[in-house]
Amino acid sequence: MGVTAIVGANWGDEGKGKVTDVLAGKAKYVVRYQGGSNAGHTIINEYGKFALRLLPSGVFHSGVINVIGPGVALDMSAFIREREALIARGVPEPIIQISDRAQVVMPYHKLFDELEEERLGARAFGSTKTGIAPFYADKYLKLGIQVADLFDVDRLTSRLEASLEAKNILLQHLYRQAPIEVSSLLPQLLQDAEQIKPFVCNTTLILHAALGRDETILVEGQLGALRDPDHGIYPYSTSSSTLAAFAAVGAGLPPYAITKIVAVVKAYSSCVGAGPFVSEIAGSEADELRKRGGDAGEYGVNTGRPRRMGWFDAVAARYGCMLQGATEVVLTNLDVLGYLAKVPVCTGYISDGSIIREFPASANLDRVKPVIEYLPGWLSDISAIREFDKLPREAQNYVLFVEQQIGVRITSVSIGPNREQMIGR
Repeated sequence: MGVTAIVGANWGDEGKGKVTDVLAGKAKYVVRYQGGSNAGHTIINEYGKFALRLLPSGVFHSGVINVIGPGVALDMSAFIREREALIARGVPEPIIQISDRAQVVMPYHKLFDELEEERLGARAFGSTKTGIAPFYADKYLKLGIQVADLFDVDRLTSRLEASLEAKNILLQHLYRQAPIEVSSLLPQLLQDAEQIKPFVCNTTLILHAALGRDETILVEGQLGALRDPDHGIYPYSTSSSTLAAFAAVGAGLPPYAITKIVAVVKAYSSCVGAGPFVSEIAGSEADELRKRGGDAGEYGVNTGRPRRMGWFDAVAARYGCMLQGATEVVLTNLDVLGYLAKVPVCTGYISDGSIIREFPASANLDRVKPVIEYLPGWLSDISAIREFDKLPREAQNYVLFVEQQIGVRITSVSIGPNREQMIGR
């Protein structure tokens, strides 16, 4: 069956959680391969509305094995709370496996995240303050704590001491904070470790065995292509690769196993956090789109912050699909645009007096302006329609226009937040 990657083509917030939830009904494994609890996936089903931050989006399907892979930033307390909250709301206990090679978000990662954003002031990056950047910094400085380290107290103590040596100097002399003692961290870490212990295993071996049995595996990305630290709007990016190419690394799978890449594209644009956003709109125009967007408006799943709003950006979406290597696209939130008589779209950028169609490097993004074209709107509610050819002609034409602009076939269109509100093509 191969592996299917479900990834975002833009800034995140494209609707990947719903797409994964829908596809998980026919999968055996759903794998989170990067990121942490800094962004969430909203899912609506018969149990209610849920915002998943660490748990893979297959947790609502019985029999699906949900894997937190070695590339994930594991916040143990967030994982424990999220799992318990699901069960408390009547969701059958999901099958979850945590890689023993995943690394742990520590309390001092969150502390440094907050202190640095405060220090930067107006230059801040809009961090969610969940410790992600300090976590990945430690990982690549070889100062991280792996899940397996939690079950050897001597090794854990030694690893913590090594990590805190330089941090305590920074705390005292840069941030004017008290140093951290290892002894103050151990009790809670060991308590949390006992709670996650039943889920810990070698997920890499398990997934390779599943490949050998030709079982269906979904790998689920967090955020979108434009937040990738190598190819996105750096430095306003996240700290782990958001691309399908990294799924093999972050999940522990061979690259050749990923045979289908589903890029999720929103019918308009939105993002949380700072950074260039060429098609951005403001004022009442943005407020109206934000209010109508999604099930409860366009607000960050993790932070609750109002999302920045914009019209569909063909330049950014085409670039994102290219980066992801998309084999097909799911277009989401088409129903939201039903209030517009004319639907604006950004089809190019004006740079130094010329129109460009390729997404530029971050250094050049701040000075480009959008080229806006208008397509006829459909001025109707399409959320109950289940066949593409039953959509208003204007809505069909909008989908075909987006498909032509991004250069990848749109195989499904989402016209509402629920599982059944998905139209296949």
